Amino acid sequence: MSSQRPSDAVDAILQQWQRERPDLDASPMAVIGRIGRCSALLRRELEQVFSHFGLSAWEFDVLATLRRSGDPYCLAPTALFSALMITSGTMTRQLQQLQAAGWVSRTPNPSDARSLLVQLSPAGLELIDRALSAHVDNEARLLAPLPAATRLQLAEGLSALLAILEPASE
Repeated sequence: MSSQRPSDAVDAILQQWQRERPDLDASPMAVIGRIGRCSALLRRELEQVFSHFGLSAWEFDVLATLRRSGDPYCLAPTALFSALMITSGTMTRQLQQLQAAGWVSRTPNPSDARSLLVQLSPAGLELIDRALSAHVDNEARLLAPLPAATRLQLAEGLSALLAILEPASE
């Protein structure tokens, strides 16, 4: 543990493993454990903002994916569930819920008469624009205590880890 930072829950876990299994190099747990804990804690912080807009995390993700696709904010369901890394069955249920809420509509696909496209409704566009602004402000608030150089180093390190992990998951 560094003497320049306060101890965290992962330090306690590492100390326990050092005591119980001194033969085991548990140092990878320092990185993986902290990423996992940060993910869980960040998810809680992000979901609080989403809930102010009546959204769950998955609803925000679907609406944001449509929004960032650009005008006319419309994607084929396969492109949508691929971007979100979920199954088509899950996507079907989610789209039904979003359509019932009035945030998306399904329109005929001019390229394939057998399929429908998913499009943000005007209400969905207005909602995601408001929620997105609050979301970005919240992310900035969460990262503000870190110096800019630390944020950059963290982003680069996580990008390097993603480059290793993403090809392995395909």
